[in-house]
Amino acid sequence: MAPIPSAILIILLAILAVTIGKPITPSDGSDAPTSPTPWPHQFHSQLYVNLTSTGKLQIDDLWYDWPRGRNLNLLQSQLGDRLYDVEWDNKTSFLFSKGDNATCRTLKFPVGVLRPNWLDGATYLGRAWTGGIECHLWTKVEFVWYYEEVATGRPVRWDFFNGMSMHVMTFEVGAVLEDSEWQAPEYCFTESAKNGNAEIQNMHKGIEETVNIFDYLHFRKFSSI
Repeated sequence: MAPIPSAILIILLAILAVTIGKPITPSDGSDAPTSPTPWPHQFHSQLYVNLTSTGKLQIDDLWYDWPRGRNLNLLQSQLGDRLYDVEWDNKTSFLFSKGDNATCRTLKFPVGVLRPNWLDGATYLGRAWTGGIECHLWTKVEFVWYYEEVATGRPVRWDFFNGMSMHVMTFEVGAVLEDSEWQAPEYCFTESAKNGNAEIQNMHKGIEETVNIFDYLHFRKFSSI
């Protein structure tokens, strides 16, 4: 195969650079929104999660249900087991798996489910492109960078200080998961709960880190209320 001429190669690289990403456009304040769009009170979203620090990938089915004080993440690791992360506004979270490797952990936090306006007080950085979508870009307490679509206000992506990145693949406003899916299994409430295998335990640790991130954001925002 003949080598690509240098002139053509330069053009292709330039096109690739434009396609991969566009720089942030600083705002002069005239068109800057006052705050990120609050989350709908109920929605379902599928997230592609890149755990950069570990090199692992996950799919997260996120069910947010503010009126009922609950939030559910159904997490599928690559070629691994599914983990349920059920969070309640009474400050309790259940992290459990099902099947032969069933395990459960119960966690208590100083705050409950994130409020729809949890991004109030974020700093506006300007407009940026990600995934071919023009977004408003915000940051909060130098902990999270949040992209929302300019045209619709829908969340598109959010990145965390530790390199973890979540990309929104679907966003269904008003979607509600049936109540039976929120119930933690019986072994979450007994001393005989299994510990599970090493992979499940590692998933637990990863989820705890994610939960702690949201916990930190929520606590910093609302601890004075």
